[in-house]
Amino acid sequence: MEDYYEDDYNNTYDYADYHSVCDKEAVRSFASIFLPVIYALALVVGLAGNALVVVVYASPLRRRTLTDVCILNLAISDLLLLLTLPFWAADAVHGWRLGEVACKLTSFLYSTNFSCGMLLLACISVDRYLAVARNAAGRTGPRARRQWLLVCVVLWVVASFLGLPELIFSTVKHSHYRTSCTAVYPPDMAQPVKATLELLEVTLRFLLPFLVMLVCYCRVGRALSQAVGVRRDRKWRALRVLLAVVAVFLLTQLPYNVIKLWRALDVIYMLVTDCSVSKGMDRAIQVTESLALAHACINPVLYAFIGSSFRVHVLKVAKHLGQRLGRHPRHNNNEQATVEIALRSPTQTHSQSASDEQDTSTFTI
Repeated sequence: MEDYYEDDYNNTYDYADYHSVCDKEAVRSFASIFLPVIYALALVVGLAGNALVVVVYASPLRRRTLTDVCILNLAISDLLLLLTLPFWAADAVHGWRLGEVACKLTSFLYSTNFSCGMLLLACISVDRYLAVARNAAGRTGPRARRQWLLVCVVLWVVASFLGLPELIFSTVKHSHYRTSCTAVYPPDMAQPVKATLELLEVTLRFLLPFLVMLVCYCRVGRALSQAVGVRRDRKWRALRVLLAVVAVFLLTQLPYNVIKLWRALDVIYMLVTDCSVSKGMDRAIQVTESLALAHACINPVLYAFIGSSFRVHVLKVAKHLGQRLGRHPRHNNNEQATVEIALRSPTQTHSQSASDEQDTSTFTI
C-alpha cells in the first residue's frame, strides 16, 4: 500500500523553495474520507462476486481446465486482497494501531495478492491462446492436473517474492501527528531500493501481463474471426469479451502505473521540487490505486459471469445443493445457454463428411 502523506525515500522531503517539510494535512484529510468510502464499496461488491466464483469453480461437479483453475485462484487472490482493505481504511482515518507484526503481514498480503492477480490474468490469456492454437481445449487428465499445480505454485511463489520487500521494510512509523504503516528503507540505500522496487512493480504487475494479454488475445481474436462454420453474431460476441478484458485492464491499471513510474523517476532525478505538485501526486496515487483495486471487483464479471458458462454451473451447483437438502428442482431446459465455438483452421474444408472427431479447438463464451 502506497504511503501518501510524506515524501522522501523514507517519506520526508525538504523542498528548497519552502525551506521546510511539506505539510500534507490536506492530503490526509482527503484520504480519511475518500479511501474508507471506496474501500467499503470494493469490499462489499468484491466479496460477493469472488465468493460466488470460489463456490462454483471449487465445486466437484465441474471439470476443470487450466483457465478454470486460474480463475479459481484469481478469485481467492482477489478475496485476500479485499480483506486487507478494512485495515487500510482504518489506517487512513485513525492511523495504524495494530502493531508492527500486523503492519508487515497486511502489507505483505496486499502486495502479494495484487501481484498474483495480475500474473494470473496473463496466465489465463496464455491458456486461452493455447486452447485455440494447439487444439488443447478441455485438458483434464492427470498430466494436465500436475501442470495446473505447477503453474499455480510458480505464480504464487513469484507473487510472494514481489511481496517480500513489504514484509521486510514495512513498519509502524510514528510522527508528531499520527502513526502509519509504511515502508522505511535504510538511509544509505533508500533511493536506489525505492526506485528499483517501483520499476520492478510496474514491469511485473503491469507491462508484462499487458503485453502477454495483448499478444495472446490478438491471436485468439484472429482465430475467431477466421473460424469456419461459426455464425457472425457468435464471433462478434466472443471478440467483444476479449476487447472488454483488455480495455478494462488498461482502464484500471494504466493510470496507477503511470503515476508509479513518475514517482520512480522522481526518486531518481528529483523531478518534483514544489510542495503543491507533490500533494497533487499523492492525491493522484490515492485515486488511481483505488481504481486499480476495482479490478478485483470486475474480475468475476469478466472472467466468470460473461466469459464462460458460469450461469450453467451456478444452476448445477444450486440443483446439487437442492438435492442434498431433499429438494428436487425440475430440470431447466435452458441450461445449455453457453456459446461454445468450434474453431477450425480456414484451410480445413467444411463438408458434409466432417464429423465431431475432427480436430477442433473450442473457445467457450
